[in-house]
Amino acid sequence: MKEQVQSVIEKIRPSLQADGGDVELVEVDDGVVKVRLQGACAGCPMSQMTLKNGIERLLKEELPEVKSVESV
Repeated sequence: MKEQVQSVIEKIRPSLQADGGDVELVEVDDGVVKVRLQGACAGCPMSQMTLKNGIERLLKEELPEVKSVESV
């Protein structure tokens, strides 16, 4: 499943990089995806919105077994 999650993250990455940020997949554990926001995303006040409304939404759409996405 980690490879599938990484594949979806690769689709999101260009949008984040365009704003000076990035996302790193840390681990996938029982449907919970843990990521690390980097660059401009790390200190951005909108990062939680990006995480939940962007990354988590897309992952759940493409991989129904994903329960949630957490930032570590």
